[in-house]
Amino acid sequence: MKAAGDQVVEDDASFQDDDESFFQDIDLLQKHGINMADIKKLKLVGICTVKGIQMTTRKAMCNIKGLSEAKVEKIKEAAGKVLNVGFQTAFEYSSKRKQVFHVTTGSQEFDKLLGGGIESMAITEAFGEFRTGKTQLSHTLCVTAQLPGEEGYSGGKVIFIDTENTFRPDRLRDIADRFNVDHDAVLDNVLYARAYTSEHQMELLDFVAAKFHEEGGVFKLLIIDSIMALFRVDFSGRGELAERQQKLAQMLSRLQKISEEYNVAVFVTNQMTADPGAGMTFQADPKKPIGGHILAHASTTRISLRKGRGEMRIAKIFDSPVMPENEATFAISAGGVTDAKE
Repeated sequence: MKAAGDQVVEDDASFQDDDESFFQDIDLLQKHGINMADIKKLKLVGICTVKGIQMTTRKAMCNIKGLSEAKVEKIKEAAGKVLNVGFQTAFEYSSKRKQVFHVTTGSQEFDKLLGGGIESMAITEAFGEFRTGKTQLSHTLCVTAQLPGEEGYSGGKVIFIDTENTFRPDRLRDIADRFNVDHDAVLDNVLYARAYTSEHQMELLDFVAAKFHEEGGVFKLLIIDSIMALFRVDFSGRGELAERQQKLAQMLSRLQKISEEYNVAVFVTNQMTADPGAGMTFQADPKKPIGGHILAHASTTRISLRKGRGEMRIAKIFDSPVMPENEATFAISAGGVTDAKE
């Protein structure tokens, strides 16, 4: 039994090679005249790869204590020498996209709807009312992400950021039983953090980036359940809406960059709100996901979840760059998300 659990985190050699080309450690900049003290300052704020420098604006880097404009310019120049910052052909990009993997949801129907499961290098958002299966899906993914899957996927560790106090380790044990893997091994491979404010949530992403860098290629999935709960509490009323959306945009931009920088899948859940103006437009469903256009544009794939009969739930592709708008039915069982039995 233990062996199956240990197999959970063993990294396939071919995947490791792929990750090597993915990670260009920031220490490489020493060869281009950047001193170690400046590199340490960048690492302290979660910039651990050369790509991370490319993804950070000069203005943001100048705000790092001890970095002058001249130093930032020198660092940017050195990063430009290491990375190809220009264009590439669609063919070259498609070969890079071969490193994308999918994490199974536990239901074949649901996986088919998503084109294989939760995609890496992307943000997948699931929204719905309470009791539609968002947290159950999050718990199931904590276990399925650790199991070797299709197309050479080796399985890996998971980071879970909980904003609603809904994470339950005992639930993972039940789901581990379904897949016949060792309880302790499964729980050991999930890093958990409880976020109490939207600022704390943002700070945790610095830790996440540092962890992904420290254990390159080992982490495969980052879950935030739920993305908007703390923003809803910390910013109230129309007067603070602009600031809330700005802070949210910064966080989602960071999430997108982390997913691309370290080739991990990002799965976030989201709450719903009643739309008071919907009654005037004769909309079938007067409820909509919160977060507005900022969250809508930042999420790569959006899934709408709703209740069906009994334990049945219906997932619908709300927005996706590749998958057509479609629906799938799944069930919630003691072993997590599974296929619906007709």
